[in-house]
Order: sequence, then C-alpha cells, then structure tokens
Amino acid sequence: MARAAAPRPVIGVLCCNEVADRPVQAVASRFIAPLTHVSDATVLLVPALPEAVDVATLDRLLDGLLLTGSRSHVAPSRYGAPPLAADATLDAGRDEVALALAGAMIEAGKPVFGICRGLQEINVLFGGSLCAAANPDRHHRGGWDGDYDAMFRHGHDVDLRACGRLADAIGQRRVRVNSVHQQGIDRLGTGLTVEAVAADDGLIEAISARPCGADVLCVQWHPEWDAADAPASRAFFSLIGAGLRGDDAWVSPRRTA
Repeated sequence: MARAAAPRPVIGVLCCNEVADRPVQAVASRFIAPLTHVSDATVLLVPALPEAVDVATLDRLLDGLLLTGSRSHVAPSRYGAPPLAADATLDAGRDEVALALAGAMIEAGKPVFGICRGLQEINVLFGGSLCAAANPDRHHRGGWDGDYDAMFRHGHDVDLRACGRLADAIGQRRVRVNSVHQQGIDRLGTGLTVEAVAADDGLIEAISARPCGADVLCVQWHPEWDAADAPASRAFFSLIGAGLRGDDAWVSPRRTA
C-alpha cells in the first residue's frame, strides 16, 4: 500500500480591516499563491479582529505565521512616537492581533515571517521603532487606486549580509527588489539581525532572528508580487516552507546548481 503523503503545514496569514462599501477582512490573493505553490503550505486566514481571535488556540493550531503588507501603518503609540499625519491610515485591530499572535508563536518556537508592514510589526514587537522612509524617490507616496503593475515594478538594489539566511538562499550579495512602502525601520529591535540594507541609503530592508528555536524572517519589499518569475522571491518562500517544516538542512539554489 502506498504511503500517504505528509500533511502540508498550516500557516496563518493575517488579514487587514478595510472598507469596501462595508467593513471587510482583506488580504491580497497574491500573498496566498506562493505560500501554496512554493512553500507548499495550507493557508488559514486570520481576522484582524481581536474579539474573534483566541491567541492560545491559534498558537496551537498553526505551524507558522505570515504578517502581510498592508495599506495601513503601525500606530506610533506602539513604539513611543508622536502621532502620524491626520490622513495616515491606521488599523488598531491589526496591530493588536499581529503583535499578540506573533509574540505567542515566537515564544512557542514557531516560525514567523513578515512582508513590508509585517517587517515593521516584528521590529516593533522586538522593541524597535519606525520612521518615514528617508528616500521618497523610491518609496510609494501616491494613492492605492492607480496602476498596481507600475507601482510594484518600482524598484532599487539591496545588499544582502554575507552568510545571512537570504544571501545563502538566493546565492547573491546584491539583488533588485520592488519598493512600495511609506515607513521603515528607525531603531532596530533588540535581538534582531540585519539581513539586507538598501544600496542607496542604507535603510534596513530585511531582518532575522531565531530567539526560541524557530525562524523569524522579514523583508521590507514584496516578494509575493513576482514569486512566479523571480528566483530571489521564490527563495524567500522556499525559506518559509523550510521553516514551517523545521528543515534546517534546506539547501540553497547555488549549492545545487
């Protein structure tokens, strides 16, 4: 009798509170596709509604967590900064669920990953702070209703830390990434390691940690946008899959070339 295939690990993907004629829980489908096809995971959407989320239950149920990008900012009160401009978009429910659930899973020794806002949330969770992105020429400053293809094609180079998780997985020390964000890391959180910085202004673009035996890995850019075509983006989601399975023996593409 053929042996049954091992069940795919379950990764939670955090939603956002948005309004589309009525309040909705939202997450872009592009975050889900590479988790399915590259990370080989089963996706469970997590509402950004504190009253609907029992952190202890999800901590037991999930094998890992992805904090996605978002149109909203982490509230400055979370890291001791003055309020943002009056037109800044906040999501208090997302803040509460993201920080509580990520913290619980990290303490339980389960992997947590972040993209864009997710990187910022993890930095705040580790005691760091945020600021407005220093280089306006390469960061998103407009509305969210324009040409998404043009928005996510807007890119710049990042330098990867030698012997870091990303450099080892990608097999390069410099890669070009897209850039769609209005904030970035100011003070790095305690215990976090810099994985990548922007080649032009030194902004921290990726961070990692392994505080309780499982990966914490986050990037400021959006690898989900081009994971179907870009080897560097696929490598990020391959690392997610390896982390979900506790596979420290994951072999980088350059070693198999």
